[in-house]
Amino acid sequence: MSKIVQITDQYFEEEVLGSGLPTEVDFWAPWCGPCHMVIPIYEKLSEEYEGRFKFCMINVDENQDTARKYQIMSIPMQMFFVNGEKVDEILGAVPELIIRTMVDGILQNKSSD
Repeated sequence: MSKIVQITDQYFEEEVLGSGLPTEVDFWAPWCGPCHMVIPIYEKLSEEYEGRFKFCMINVDENQDTARKYQIMSIPMQMFFVNGEKVDEILGAVPELIIRTMVDGILQNKSSD
């Protein structure tokens, strides 16, 4: 069962910026084909990394304030946050290995801080 947290403009700060875990946010929309290609990857990773890394999704059509704030011009866009700060991003539908490598690198950097 997916552990992805569905977020909105209203809860972005609490769920992402205030998260005690490194957090990935998938900016997506229901009409976006490539967005649907990566959702199963994030569902899988959300289960594997439960308790160590948080995975979120935000619909850019329904949450335009956050999309505007982070200048989302193309989707899918995945942004990665640690301690309330954006640390990296991935644009487009990419293979699981690229996403997993990013998540592992963020976890490794966090543990060495």
